[in-house]
Amino acid sequence: MTNRILFKLLLTFALVVLVTAVTLDISIRRAWENSLRDEIQRSLTAKTRLLANRVEIDRQHSLQDIASQEGQAAGARATIIDPTGKVLADSEADPASMENHRGRKEFAAALGGNVGVDERRSHTIGIPFLYVAAPVSGGAVRMAYPLSDVEAASQRVHHALLLGSLVAFVIVMLLAAIAALYTSRRLQRIVTFAEQIAAGDLTARISATSLDEIGQVAMALDKTARKLEASFLAVQTSQHQLETLLNSMQDAVIAVDADGRVQWANRGMDRLVPQRARLHAPVVETVRDPQFLGAIRNATEGQRFASARAASIVPGRSFDVTAAPLPGGGAVAVLRDLTETERVEKTRRDFIANVSHELRTPLTSIQGYTETLLDSTADNGHVHEFLEIVRKNATRMSRLTEDLLTLARVESGETRFDVEPTTPGELLDDAIESFREIARAQGIELAIEDVVATSVNADREAIHQVFSNLFENAMKYAASGGRIVLGARPTERGVEFYVRDFGPGIPSEHLPRLFERFYRVDKARSRESGGTGLGLAIAKHIVLAHSGVIRAESELNHGSVFLFTLPVAKSS
Repeated sequence: MTNRILFKLLLTFALVVLVTAVTLDISIRRAWENSLRDEIQRSLTAKTRLLANRVEIDRQHSLQDIASQEGQAAGARATIIDPTGKVLADSEADPASMENHRGRKEFAAALGGNVGVDERRSHTIGIPFLYVAAPVSGGAVRMAYPLSDVEAASQRVHHALLLGSLVAFVIVMLLAAIAALYTSRRLQRIVTFAEQIAAGDLTARISATSLDEIGQVAMALDKTARKLEASFLAVQTSQHQLETLLNSMQDAVIAVDADGRVQWANRGMDRLVPQRARLHAPVVETVRDPQFLGAIRNATEGQRFASARAASIVPGRSFDVTAAPLPGGGAVAVLRDLTETERVEKTRRDFIANVSHELRTPLTSIQGYTETLLDSTADNGHVHEFLEIVRKNATRMSRLTEDLLTLARVESGETRFDVEPTTPGELLDDAIESFREIARAQGIELAIEDVVATSVNADREAIHQVFSNLFENAMKYAASGGRIVLGARPTERGVEFYVRDFGPGIPSEHLPRLFERFYRVDKARSRESGGTGLGLAIAKHIVLAHSGVIRAESELNHGSVFLFTLPVAKSS
C-alpha cells in the first residue's frame, strides 16, 4: 500500500511540475517575444519616419546616399520607391536589379498615405524581416529589420526556462518524495490500526502527530475505537449477566437459529439433555419431542408466541413449552417442568374427590335422620329449631361435596363430554325452559336477545350446567334488576354466549378472581343464600374442556354480564 500511495503522489507532483513548466515556457516566452517585437516595431517605425523626413527635406544628398546613411545608422535596410513601385534607392542592393515593389503589403499601405507594417521571410536569404513603410512626396520609404536575433534570443530564453524547469522538477520531486513517504507512512499506521480493530483487538490505539486532515481522521478512529471497546465491554457484561441469570433458572432455556440449529442452552437444559456436543447441531438431534419441535417451528415461521405440552423429552416427566421468536430469526424456548405440579394437583384432586365421596354417605344419613326427627318430634321449642339448623347445614355440606366431586372430575378429565354439533338456539331454549318457573316465582323476566344459526361443538348437558350456574349466580346477586337476558353472537373465536343481569354490578377489583374456587364478592350474603362458591369454577372448567374461554364484565349500578365462547362445529 505504501508503494502505491508513494507512486501516486509522485506521479501527481510530476504532472503538476510538467504542466507548470510547459505553461510557463509557452506563456513567458510568447509574452517576451511579443514584447520584443512590439519594441522593435516602435523603434523601426520611428526610424522609418526619420528616413521619410530626411527624404523630404534633404536636397544636398542623393536618394542612394540617404538610403545608405540611414540604413547604416538604423542597423536596418532602407529602400525608397516611386509611386509606380520602382525602386529608386536601396541601402543593400542595386536598385536597377530589383523588382517592382508596388505589390508589397507595406508599400501598398504607404502609397495609400498610411504607415504600412508587414512581417515575412525573405525569399533570398530565408530570414524573417519586419518591414515598416511610410509615405513621402513622390513615393514611399521603407525600413527592413531582420528578426533572426529575436528568434535566437527566444531560443536562449526557451533553453533557460527548460533548464530552470528541470532543476525545479528535480527539487520538487525530492520534496514530493519526502512528503509522499511521510504521508504514506501516516496512512499505513491508520490502515494497520483499522486492521487491528477489524481483527477484534479493540484495545489498539493510534495517536495523531498533527492536526491536519489525516490527523483528524486518526483522532476520529481512535475515539471510535474507545467507544467500541466501551460498548463491547458493556455488551459482554450484559451477556454474562444474562447467562448467569438464565443458568440460575430452574427452567430449561434453549435458543435455536433460523436454520433449526442450537445456538445456546442454559444449565437447566444441560441437566435435561446432557449432550454438550449439541451446540450448532440440529435441534431435532437434541430434543425429539414433536410438540416441542412444533412450538419452535410455529414461533420461527409465524413470528409469534407458541406454547405446547411436551411429555416425551424425559420419560415420566411433562413440560410446559413456551417459544418466542428472535429478532434475527429463530426462536427461544423455555421448558417448565410440570411433573411435580401435576402430581401435587392430582393428589389434591384425588384427596378432594375421596373426601367428598366419603362424606356423601354420612351426610345422607344425617339428613335422613334429621328429617325423621323433625317429622316425629313435636314442636317443643328449641329442639325443633336445632334440628332444622342441623338439616340445613347437612344439606349445604351435601351440595358442597357434590360440587367438589363435579369440579374434581372435570379438572382431572375423568368426566367425558359427549361433544356434538348443536345450534346455539337449542342450548338457549333448554336454559330458558329450565329456569322459567324459578324466575317467574321470584318475579324476574327471562328473555333471549341474539341467536345465531352457526352450530357449535358442545355437550348439551354440560353446557346446560354452565347456564344453570350462571343463572343461579345472576338470581342470587342481581335479582333486584328484575330481568335476565341470554343470547349468542358470532366472534372471531367462535360463538359467544352471554347471561346479562341488571343488578348492582360487581366492583372491577373482583372481576379477575370471580372464577376461583370459593371466591365470593359478598361472603356473608353468599353463605346466607346457600351458595358453595364453586359454581363459577365448575362453569370455567367445563368451558375450558370445550376449548373455549369464559370471562365477566361489569359496571357498578349497571349490572353484569358473564360470557363464554364455544368453537364452531366443522361442516362434514
